[in-house]
Amino acid sequence: MPIPNHFLADMPKGLRALAADTIDAGTKLERRDFLKLATASGFALGVFPSAALAQAKGNEEVSTSALKPYQQPSAFVKIDRDGTVTVTINRLEFGQGVQTGLPMVLAEELDADWSKLHSVHGNADPAYLDPVMGMHLTGGSTAIKNSYVQYRELGARTRSMLLATAAKRWGVDPQSLRTQAGQVIGPRGKKLGYGELADEAMKMPVPQQVKLKGVKDFRIIGRATGRLDARAKSSGSQSYGIDMHLPGMLTAVVAHPPVYGSKIQSVDDAATKAIKGVRAVLRVPSVWGGELVAVLADGYWPAKQGRDALKIQWDSAAVGKVDSARQLAQYRELAKKPGALKFDVDVSALNGAVHKISAEYVFPYLAHTPMEPLNCTVRVTGAGKDAKVELWLGTQAPGWEVATAARVLGVAPQNVRVNVQMAGGGFGRRANPRSDYVAEACEIAKAARASGVDAPVRMIWSREDDVKGGYYRPMHVHRAEIGFDGKGKVIAWDHVIVGQSLAKGTAFEGFMVKNGVDTTTVEGMKEPYDLPMRLSVHHPELNAPVLWWRSVGSTHTAYVMETLMDEIARAVGQDPVAYRLQQFGDRHPRHKAALQLAVEKSGYGKRRLAEGRAWGVAVHQSFDSVVAYVVEASMKDGTPKLHAVTAGVHCNLAVNPRSVEAQVQGGALMGLGMCLPGAAITFKDGQVEQGNFNDYTVARLTDMPAITVHIVPSADAPTGMGEPGVPPLAPAFANAIAKLSGHTPRELPFPKA
Repeated sequence: MPIPNHFLADMPKGLRALAADTIDAGTKLERRDFLKLATASGFALGVFPSAALAQAKGNEEVSTSALKPYQQPSAFVKIDRDGTVTVTINRLEFGQGVQTGLPMVLAEELDADWSKLHSVHGNADPAYLDPVMGMHLTGGSTAIKNSYVQYRELGARTRSMLLATAAKRWGVDPQSLRTQAGQVIGPRGKKLGYGELADEAMKMPVPQQVKLKGVKDFRIIGRATGRLDARAKSSGSQSYGIDMHLPGMLTAVVAHPPVYGSKIQSVDDAATKAIKGVRAVLRVPSVWGGELVAVLADGYWPAKQGRDALKIQWDSAAVGKVDSARQLAQYRELAKKPGALKFDVDVSALNGAVHKISAEYVFPYLAHTPMEPLNCTVRVTGAGKDAKVELWLGTQAPGWEVATAARVLGVAPQNVRVNVQMAGGGFGRRANPRSDYVAEACEIAKAARASGVDAPVRMIWSREDDVKGGYYRPMHVHRAEIGFDGKGKVIAWDHVIVGQSLAKGTAFEGFMVKNGVDTTTVEGMKEPYDLPMRLSVHHPELNAPVLWWRSVGSTHTAYVMETLMDEIARAVGQDPVAYRLQQFGDRHPRHKAALQLAVEKSGYGKRRLAEGRAWGVAVHQSFDSVVAYVVEASMKDGTPKLHAVTAGVHCNLAVNPRSVEAQVQGGALMGLGMCLPGAAITFKDGQVEQGNFNDYTVARLTDMPAITVHIVPSADAPTGMGEPGVPPLAPAFANAIAKLSGHTPRELPFPKA
C-alpha cells in the first residue's frame, strides 16, 4: 500500500491532527468531534494514536524534548536472565523478512548476541505505529526505511541503560565500559551479561540523546543473515492466523453474492441445517451494501459443506454489472480524449515529428491470491460498556481493524485488542481501508451472539472466495502518442490513462486524489526520463472493488514506460542500454548504477546468446528503490519463455542482503506471473469468471528462470524492497520478445500461442 511520506503534509487538517501532534499542534479536538471525524473517515481511536515525528538522518546525535511511545525501549526489548533478547516488531511479517530485518537493526546498536535473539509481533498499541506515517501500517515498502533510525535508537538507548547499570554496580564511569555480543565489559576484563543487568537496567531513566554507530563499525547490519522464522516455516511448525484455535470456537464460512452489493430474496437452509456440526445460519450485512449468509459450524469442513448446500436467491437488480468486453470498449473510447491533467505541456509538435509511435496498452484486473486466504478470529466477552473484543489475524493495519471492530460491535476502541499473527502473504490485500473481511467476521460474531450462540468465531475464506471475493488491481488502458527525432529525442508525448481510483471513497481520498487524479494511478510515469509529456487520467466508477496490488501503479506504468523507451531506441537504431544511459545523464546516478551493474553481471553485449534467444532490458524506481533487469528470453511455437534474469538493485544500505535477494526473486516471479496466459480476472454480467488456480494463472516453480541478484554498495539510509522487484520484470521480458518477433506485446497477460 502506497503512502509516501510527503502525503502527511497533504492530509486534511483533522486527519493530520490525529496522525501527528507535531502537525497543526494548536488543533484541539473534543472527544465528540474526534469520534465523529474518525467514524466518517472510516477510522477511529487507535488508528492515529500518537505523533508522527520525522526521522533524523545520518549518524548524528539525536535529541528530543520528550520521548514518544515508539521511542521507549520497554515496549520493544525484553531481555531474559539467560541473555535471550526478544524484539517486538511494529510491522506484519508476511514473507518480506521484517521479522529478521528490524531485529538486526536494533541488535546492531544494542551489541546483542545474535544467536540469542528472537522476535514477536506488536499490536495496535501507540508504541507500534509507523514513526513517519503516524499509523499502524505495513505497506509501501516502508518497514525498514521508516523504522531504520527508530530501531537503531531503541537499541542504543537499551545499551546505554545497561552500561549505566553496570557502571553503578562497579562504581565506575560508564565511559570506561564497552559492550560486545550481549555483555558489558569493564576494567580488568570484568564481564556482566545483559541478562544479569536487564531487570535493573529497564528501571533506569531512558536517555533522550544517543549516539549511533558509524557504518564502518557495523557487525550485523549489512551481513547476509538467515531468517529467524526459517526453521519454523521450513519444518511446518509456524502458525498463521488461519491456524487459530480457541476453546469452544466455531468456524464460519460465508456465501458471498455473485454480484457485489446484491441483496437476498430468499434463503433455503434446510439442507444446511441437516449437516452434522452446523450450529447456525446467519444473515449479515456486507461492506458493499448488500448481504451475506454465514454458516457457523464446529469446524471448517462442515461449515463449507453447509455453505455449499444453501439455496439462495440473490437480487442484483439495483447494482451495476461489470462486463469485461463492454468495459474495455468504454475504456478505449475514454482513452481517446484528455482527462484530468497530471502534467500539462504543449504537444502540438507531434504533428511535425519525424518519427511517431501510437500505442494502446491493456492491463486486466488482478487478484492478490496470497498463499493463506483471508481469515479473522473474533472473541467478544462481556456486554454493554464493559464489552471487550479480541481479534486474531494477520493484518497490515491493526489500527484500522480496531476501528472496524469498535464500529461493528459497538464497543469502545480501547476495549478492542488486535493480536497480530504471522500471515501467509498479502501483497496489499491485508491492508484494506474498509477492513472488509474484518468487518465481515465481526458482523458474524455480532449476529451469533444475538442468536444466542456465545462462542469465539473464526471466519475463513476458501481459495474460491479469495479469487471471487473482490478487491483487485484495477484494469487499465493506456494510450500514448509520441513524436521524436532521428536521434531519439522525444519532442512531444501525449498520454492518457483510464482506470479506477484506489483512494476515492476512502479516508485517503483527500490527500491521494489531486485535481481529479489518483496519485497511485500515475506513479512511475515520465520519471526518470526528461520528457515533454502531457498526462491525463480518467477514473470510471464501476461495481468492481479495487485495491493496491504489490507495487501498485508501477505494475502498469513501468511496463508502458520501459517498453516505449525501448521501442524508441530500436526505431532510431540505438542500443537500449546506451539510450537509457543517455537519457539519465547526470541526473539519476542510482538508476545508472543499478542498470550498469545488471548489464555488467549479465554479460549483456559481450556474451553471445544461444540461438533463438534475445536480451531484454528494463529499469524502474518504485518506493525509493531502483531495480534493473537484464533478461534472456526465447520464443517457441509462438510461446515466450524466460530463461535467465540478472538484477541490479539500488536500495541504499542493504540491512540484510539475503532478504533483498529473496524479495527481488519473489518480485521477479510475481512480475513474470503478470505475463502468463490466464493471469487475468474477467467479469461477465457482474460476476467474476475465475474461481481457483485452474482458471486464474499464477507463476509456479516451473516458470521460474535462473535469477541472480546484485546490490549496488551504499552507506546511505535504506529504502524499501518489498515491492520494487515486481515492476521492471514484465517490460524486460516484453522487450526481449519484441526483438525476437518485431512487435511489442501491448496487452497483459501475453496471449496463448
